[in-house]
Amino acid sequence: MKKSILLSLFALTVSCFSATAQNKEHMKKVLFVVTSHDKLGNTGEKTGFWTEEFAAPYYELADKGIQIDIATPLGGQPPIDPRSADPASATEDTKRFDADTALLNKLKHTLKLANVKEADYDAIFYPGGHGPLWDLTKDRNSITLIESFYKHNKPVAFVCHAPAVLKDVKINEEYLVKGKKLTGFSNTEEAAVGLTNVVPFLLEEVLQARGGIYSKTENWHPYAVEDGLLITGQNPASSKLVAQKLLQQLNTQK
Repeated sequence: MKKSILLSLFALTVSCFSATAQNKEHMKKVLFVVTSHDKLGNTGEKTGFWTEEFAAPYYELADKGIQIDIATPLGGQPPIDPRSADPASATEDTKRFDADTALLNKLKHTLKLANVKEADYDAIFYPGGHGPLWDLTKDRNSITLIESFYKHNKPVAFVCHAPAVLKDVKINEEYLVKGKKLTGFSNTEEAAVGLTNVVPFLLEEVLQARGGIYSKTENWHPYAVEDGLLITGQNPASSKLVAQKLLQQLNTQK
């Protein structure tokens, strides 16, 4: 009798371990790629990534069980745009971020972009801020990663200034954005923050020049566009909407 009970308990334990292993095996994993650039042109001011554009998608995905790794061109702590830490820009997600010691510590130890592989992830996501305009738009590792994700039928998502990193991404010798519906930080929004003559280029114009079918809504209103695997959001307010669209795609992946 005792032997029978022990065998049953052993079988149950093995079954639980097996189920746990299978669940882990099927957990979706997303790579967040964040800027390492901290200089706002020649202004002498600092820039980096925009807190809301990182925090809102991070929690939207992580709270649904998505595993997230963070990578930067240089590895280690990425710069945070100081303006995004202004109390006037605070949201529930940024307040949660400010108090999240585990995530803040994780940010101090980001992976180096050159060391990550597309095969280890189910999707890639880029938060914005002005920083990516200077480094990620030219980073060969970033460009190659996006091309690889897209070629392997995995979602690629961007918000605010981050769609700018697509400007030199190509698929079969054609710009990835050619003929694709997309959005990103608008010319009018750039003018509203007084940086039209500071940024190296205007995102809206470059994406259109590359053949993208650009659209936008009113300044600072949530707006996201999905065209196949490509998901883009216009501004900080669009961050959660982009993450929700990305989550839908992840949930339908085989």
